[in-house]
Amino acid sequence: MRLLVLGGTQFLSREVAAEAVRRGHDVVCANRGRSGSVPPGVRVVRWDRGEEPPAELTDGASYDAVVDVARHPSHVRRALAAVPEAHWVFVSTISVYADDADPAGPGAGPLRPAITEDAGATESVDAYGGMKVACEQLVLDAVPGAAVVRPGLIVGPGDPSGRFAYWARRSTATGDVLAPGAPSDVVQVIDVRDLAAWVVTLAEDRTGGVYDAVGAPLPIGDLLAACLPDANLVWVDQEFLESEGVQPWAGPDGIPVWLPRPAYDGMLAHDAAPALAAGLVTRPPAETTRDTRAWLDADPAARIAGITAEREADLLSRWGSQGF
Repeated sequence: MRLLVLGGTQFLSREVAAEAVRRGHDVVCANRGRSGSVPPGVRVVRWDRGEEPPAELTDGASYDAVVDVARHPSHVRRALAAVPEAHWVFVSTISVYADDADPAGPGAGPLRPAITEDAGATESVDAYGGMKVACEQLVLDAVPGAAVVRPGLIVGPGDPSGRFAYWARRSTATGDVLAPGAPSDVVQVIDVRDLAAWVVTLAEDRTGGVYDAVGAPLPIGDLLAACLPDANLVWVDQEFLESEGVQPWAGPDGIPVWLPRPAYDGMLAHDAAPALAAGLVTRPPAETTRDTRAWLDADPAARIAGITAEREADLLSRWGSQGF
C-alpha cells in the first residue's frame, strides 16, 4: 500500500507512519517540517497546509490511502482536492459530541454545530469540536466509504499533553496518592500504538464508517490501581477539590483524567464494541503505564502535567484534617 500521512511528526500521526513502515508499506509524510521528525523509512514532502499543495505531492502521484488528523476545515478541503482518489481515514475526536454527559456514539449522540471556517490560535473546545465536525462532513461527502474515527483520551509514550504521564511517573509510588472523585467514576483511555495500528488496518482494508476510537470503559479506581499497584489511593471528593481550585483534566493546577460529574459522565464512557468489532485491539493499562514510565525515564524533556507533589501533599493534609 502507498500511504500518505498528513503530518507524521507528532504523537499519533508519527506512530501511524511508523506502524505502516513496520508493515512494509510505502509511506509518504506531508508536513511543514517544523515540529519534530518523521520516523525512519518514510519519504517527506514539505507542505504548509495553509497553502496549495506542492507539485511533488500531486503531479503523477498515486496513493492508496490517506490518514489525516487535521482540525482546520481549509486544510482538509485542500487535501481532498489534492488526493481525490484515495481511501481516507480521518482522525476526529469525541469532542464533536454536543453533550459531554451523554455517552451516545455515532448516529445517536448529537454533534456540535459545524464550524466551516478556521478558528484562530486561541480556539475554544467548542470551536475545536465544531471544526472537527466540519472536517468529518467534508471527508464523508467527498470520499464514499471513508472512515472517521473519534478518539477519546489518547495516552502512551510520546504524549505531548503530559496527562497520562502524571500517573505513569508515579507508577512505583508506595505512599499516599491523591485519587480524584469517586473510584466508581467511569473513564477510558486508548494507547496511541493501538489506535495507530487500527488506523493502518482501516487503511489497508479500505474500511468505512464512523467509530468512537476508544478503549473499554472502566472505573477510575481500576485504572489507577493498574497504574499505581503499590500506592495507597486516598479518594478525595469532587466538592473538596473544586473548593480548593483544583482543575480537572489538564493544566498546572489540574489532576489529569479526572472530570467533574455528572456534567462529564459520558465523555469517557463511550461504547468500544463497534471499534473492537472493526479490528481495534487494545492493551491493558498496566502495559501502557510501564511503557510510558520507560519513555519518561529516557526523555528528561518529556512533559508531565498536573499539580506538584507539594500541592498534592497540602491537599491530602487538609482533606485528612476534616476527618476523612
